[in-house]
Amino acid sequence: MTVRLIPLLLTLPFAALIGAGALAQDKGSVDPKPLPPLSNPADPTLAARELFGRKTTPVAARPAQTIGFYAKGCLAGGEALPINGEAWQVMRLSRNRNYAHPAMVALLKRLAQDAQQAAGWPGLLIGDMSQPRGGPMITGHASHQIGLDADIWLTPMPNRMLSRNEREEMSAVMMVRPDRLDIDPRVWTPSHLAVIRAAAQQPQVERIFVNAAIKKALCREAKGDRSWLSKVRPMYGHDYHFHVRIKCPPGSTECEAQPPPTEGEACAAADLAYWFSDAVLHPKPPVTPPKPKPPLTLADLPPACRDVLAAP
Repeated sequence: MTVRLIPLLLTLPFAALIGAGALAQDKGSVDPKPLPPLSNPADPTLAARELFGRKTTPVAARPAQTIGFYAKGCLAGGEALPINGEAWQVMRLSRNRNYAHPAMVALLKRLAQDAQQAAGWPGLLIGDMSQPRGGPMITGHASHQIGLDADIWLTPMPNRMLSRNEREEMSAVMMVRPDRLDIDPRVWTPSHLAVIRAAAQQPQVERIFVNAAIKKALCREAKGDRSWLSKVRPMYGHDYHFHVRIKCPPGSTECEAQPPPTEGEACAAADLAYWFSDAVLHPKPPVTPPKPKPPLTLADLPPACRDVLAAP
């Protein structure tokens, strides 16, 4: 029997970029409640996240299309990654974010098998992918909008089926030392490097985002062919999981490509200096708090996203 999962109404504010990793570990619910109806869904000033967050199913009978850019777009013909596989389990089911372009779903299935072979993990724990129709999310990510992004926990899948309660409440393991300057040697292992390397070596993968301390460890420990390191980039948060982003798939003519990563390993001290600066590690609150950026509206997204929302 297929269970339709409805996204949980969360009231938490958007986390600052520096806290993105913590937000990813927010607990879900075994009894998620539907979002309340909108009083005026046609309001042009309404945040697009309110519209896309209420779509609990993908567009039916449409070819798979990624529309727009990773942080400003939507998804037609999305496919759900099954919540259980031979080498993966999906976490935080109440978020209903296990959808993606079929190319990403296929990649995650392959990578789950690679994790078994390359790292000896029983499999992968999969975090957020995209919503059924992509688009901005009510909580969490700025990207993950076009079905080409996925978060993978840096915690190996246990060699058993997790309960629904565990999937909503257990946390991934923090990989970064308390001082934020390096990985925590008590939990970081060579198998973590092997899993990230296996992902980066997939030809479709465009970027992998990790905490700067993890990038530092990869640079220090990688042996042999190190060309894959160019795809691995530091990003705020990402200390419990790594973020995989793939290229625009063939046939998605409205997908906006990201520039390819610059050549080189990006492992020099100068490449990492910003991320270990005091301003980043210990940010001081501004004297005058900046005004929050207005959320994306439907008018900010590609025109085709209106059809995606309206489709059955």
